[in-house]
Amino acid sequence: MKSFNSLFGKSNKGVGIELAPERVNIVQLRKQRQGLKLESLTSVPVPEGVVTDGQITDPPAMAQIIQQGLAESKIKASRVATGVPGRDSIVRLIPVPSELDDKELREMVLNHEAGLYLPYPREEADVDYQKLGYFVDEDGIEKVQVLLVATRKEVTDTYISTFEQAGLQIDVLEINSFALIRTIRDQLRQFGPQEAVVLVDIEFDSTEIAIIVNGVPQFSRTVPIGTYQLQMAVARAMSLPASRDMELLQGMTIPATPMDGGQTGVTGINPGMAAMMRVLGELTDELRRSIDFYLNQSENLEIAQILLAGPGGGLQQLDEFFTQRLSLPTIQIDPVGALSLEIDEQKYPGIQRSGLGIILGLGMREV
Repeated sequence: MKSFNSLFGKSNKGVGIELAPERVNIVQLRKQRQGLKLESLTSVPVPEGVVTDGQITDPPAMAQIIQQGLAESKIKASRVATGVPGRDSIVRLIPVPSELDDKELREMVLNHEAGLYLPYPREEADVDYQKLGYFVDEDGIEKVQVLLVATRKEVTDTYISTFEQAGLQIDVLEINSFALIRTIRDQLRQFGPQEAVVLVDIEFDSTEIAIIVNGVPQFSRTVPIGTYQLQMAVARAMSLPASRDMELLQGMTIPATPMDGGQTGVTGINPGMAAMMRVLGELTDELRRSIDFYLNQSENLEIAQILLAGPGGGLQQLDEFFTQRLSLPTIQIDPVGALSLEIDEQKYPGIQRSGLGIILGLGMREV
């Protein structure tokens, strides 16, 4: 943990870098009177083979892409914020006795409690925690709720060495979903303590599902379905070459209403659409399972809304599709609007904005 401050650190440079399997995003935000100003936002494509199954498999190549992005955006930075995917992390809420002082709490959480929740040996993990608030349990005992976050050392070490090779130091290393939550904080404040929000972050080769109450993730899981799986299904069905970019998907409008016995009217015409609907159907089933599992564990909670984020979250009419299929109000988040940022409409049209939630949250972390 010495090489970066902590999973909950702070700094003021305002440079965030998101390493995704298909692109590196770099942002610089600046504080101004009314809020935040977007100084620069750059996206550099990542070729195949640099990231595999969420892991950086070619750090030198990734370091070069980071340097290229910094050069393009003319950003001079030595310390940055970045995030790791949820699938590489463990996030747990744990109640601990409130009478512990900070030192005892630290010892108990980092050494005793962490060991209970990790699926791998404690010494193989980088662990951090944050105190959230006090509550009284059913036996009338005052406890403090602690958010425990752990990432495998090999993952954090790979990130640290990748950034070092790019001539950068990681100031803040956090989990992508936390960056995303920071971006939509104001939206999440509308919900009460009994209302859960399902954040569905559709990334390149996976979807991160997080169920959030009071702005804190209570449950999260990763499903191996992302924009690449959708894109491949469409390309195969239409006999098109495989591609890592999303142009094909962004041009499609998802039919929201299933017709004639579950078949959509368009599937007869367009085999690509039928293929895409099958993959979205699988994603819907996974989402339903996650929601049911969570609701069975928690009493008196209701799901108030589904929020769609990530590069795949902005697909046309995807919100209506999930609203119909899951009978839960679903909206597509606009991170740019959420933060009232001014942005070049030509360069980042509406459909691409949902993919900016994590990178903007990382930039905010540094402001």
